[in-house]
Amino acid sequence: MVYVYILESEARAGKTYVGFTHDLKGRFATHNRGESPYTAKFRPWKLIAYVAVRTEDQAIALERYFKTGSGMAFWKKRLRGKAAAVPTGPPKPKA
Repeated sequence: MVYVYILESEARAGKTYVGFTHDLKGRFATHNRGESPYTAKFRPWKLIAYVAVRTEDQAIALERYFKTGSGMAFWKKRLRGKAAAVPTGPPKPKA
């Protein structure tokens, strides 16, 4: 399996990173040890989502999509892990 992952900086609000790897735990540790030049200055990182796909070609395509405007909107809305508001009663009638 190949993993496409999304990281969010705990040091800098709103800073995210999207990448892919065959070893998710190892790659996440690499980012947090500061061994990746781009992400070193924004550590520590937290993993906010990952998707497993079968091939590297699929991972590359998904990573590219997640870096586009519509891809970012998708993962921020669907994969970020924030709970949606839960209704507390029946819907209010429209006026």
